Amino acid sequence: MAYIPPVIVLPGITGTILRDEYQLPPDVVWSLLQHEYVRVALHPDNPRYEALEPARVQADNVFDVAYKELIQELRYNLRLKEDKPVPVFPFGYDWRQPLDLIEAQFAEFVDEVIERTKLIRHYADAGYADDPKVNLVGHSMGGLIIAGYLERKGKSAPVAKVATLATPFKGSFEAVIKIATGTANLGTDEPNSREREAARLTPSLYHLLPEIEGGLEIDDPNLPKSLFDAGLWQRGVIDSISEFVRLLAVSKTDRQLQTQTLFNNLLQSAQTHRNRLESFQLSKAGLQPEDWLCVAGVDSVTRVRLKIKKTSRGPLFDLSSDYRLNLWRVDPMNQTDWRMTGDGTVPFEAVQPAFLGPENIVCVTPEDFGYWEVQDKVFAAAAGLHAIMPNMDMLHRMIVRHFTGRPDFGGNTWGRPAPGVSNEEWHPPLTLRAR
Repeated sequence: MAYIPPVIVLPGITGTILRDEYQLPPDVVWSLLQHEYVRVALHPDNPRYEALEPARVQADNVFDVAYKELIQELRYNLRLKEDKPVPVFPFGYDWRQPLDLIEAQFAEFVDEVIERTKLIRHYADAGYADDPKVNLVGHSMGGLIIAGYLERKGKSAPVAKVATLATPFKGSFEAVIKIATGTANLGTDEPNSREREAARLTPSLYHLLPEIEGGLEIDDPNLPKSLFDAGLWQRGVIDSISEFVRLLAVSKTDRQLQTQTLFNNLLQSAQTHRNRLESFQLSKAGLQPEDWLCVAGVDSVTRVRLKIKKTSRGPLFDLSSDYRLNLWRVDPMNQTDWRMTGDGTVPFEAVQPAFLGPENIVCVTPEDFGYWEVQDKVFAAAAGLHAIMPNMDMLHRMIVRHFTGRPDFGGNTWGRPAPGVSNEEWHPPLTLRAR
């Protein structure tokens, strides 16, 4: 190919700056250091809009501390020649919204990127307009948006290759903790009621609920078996949403009925989306396993299971540290236990999508940060690998190789097969040195 397709980078949840454009000049209401939970909370009558009106909160750019290195490295290293740069676009989105809505916005952005690329002379000269495509990189929830977009578009999706980093295709227990308590590894703040209220009315967070085989330990067989069922949730979650409705709702609907309907809609919408992703097959989008680089973070203490007890007040989540585990390569004779690990936020069991096999997954650990990446390695060891993974230099090189097909003469890219997969059975989408 005479050119490398343009690239779009999709961040994870909370990874985009939000600004209130109702104010002049616009106010930043969400950034790396500024979290105004009251102003980003959504309205119980219509979660598409803010609870505190008048307002018009919109997406700005992605967090540079998390994605600047990745974007800059791709822009520099993907180019075939100095005078033929490859455009790499960040896609900032309102991460509070349902993923179906974000996917529709993303579809428009893909079309825009293609039209802009057609205006670049070396792409025009190389015939890009004859069969325009893009390459996609998704971190965390960004990967879910990519998969949902491809499921909707099918073979009409103009996508050549994909790379997903730490994407929770089967959810994360941290989403449960965020909704239940207001704090989790999805954020770094101290727990507070404002954060908890905002989380419980954030549609996208319900898309991250875990649905992992054996992931729930429920002590009463009469309780529902899925977190997408409102009957498995703690009463306090429902009660606080009810109070939110009482304080802010303008509709005349019965408060308890509106609360139950709202909560059920959040859960059912998220489950419908999860079912869509579970049914998706790469061939429906004209892709093959070698077109998708799926990277899983391992060797970090991660919640891999959740206990739910029945009490007189209903279900109760046991959020003790019993199931915060890291058994990665602890027992050489028991690779089943190796699966009890993750990246600090997403358990390994949740990273493999239905459309790829375990032999296609590439595992990386905090030790894969280079000698000079001291700060990133320390952060990964302290807070988990998940948030800092896009900064890993080795992954930058791996993504470049995946998108370009270049060989690795220096052995500068590597990885590990999934537990239970031998080196001989391992089939990542590019040749990697096994560790």
